[in-house]
Amino acid sequence: MTEETTNEAANETIIGDDALAEDILTLLARTPGTVRVLLEDLPAELLHADEGEGTFSAFSVLGHLIQGEIDDWIPRARWILEHGRERPFPPFDRFAHIERTRDRSLAELLNEFETLRETGLAALREVVEGEGDLDAGGLHPELGEVTLRQLLTTWAVHDLNHIAQIARVVAHQFEDEVGPWRAYLPILHHDR
Repeated sequence: MTEETTNEAANETIIGDDALAEDILTLLARTPGTVRVLLEDLPAELLHADEGEGTFSAFSVLGHLIQGEIDDWIPRARWILEHGRERPFPPFDRFAHIERTRDRSLAELLNEFETLRETGLAALREVVEGEGDLDAGGLHPELGEVTLRQLLTTWAVHDLNHIAQIARVVAHQFEDEVGPWRAYLPILHHDR
């Protein structure tokens, strides 16, 4: 195998564009329902508990996911397609949700997330079914060069990350109650 062949193989995507897009759409479509099942009817003390200073509660994670729907994923995808690598897209305020979700009910936020995600999925379908080149490049304000493929894949993995975070935050509330079984519960071993 020549060096050129090796470089070409390294640059190939593991999943074809159509399959990747379908996987991303499937994962993203499931998140609102998964979050609803995890949070709906959860006692308030578990819903609003966190893992310590500077950490998110399950309720706060939902607010963060909503803020991403508004300011992050689709706006950045459009920015990449419109501006390419000419200039970085605006930074995302990962804490903007705190003020925005203050005094709002869980039911209201769950409904808002579902509505925003449906809108986001429709916009994403337009991008992937249209002329959206998944290898189109953009500039992240901190990370530098990124591609649309990386952004969209990160969106799906970001959802999975926060679903796991919700489970971990709730599990953390029982950490002192599990006794010696803590040794068998990796969810409780997370460095916050």
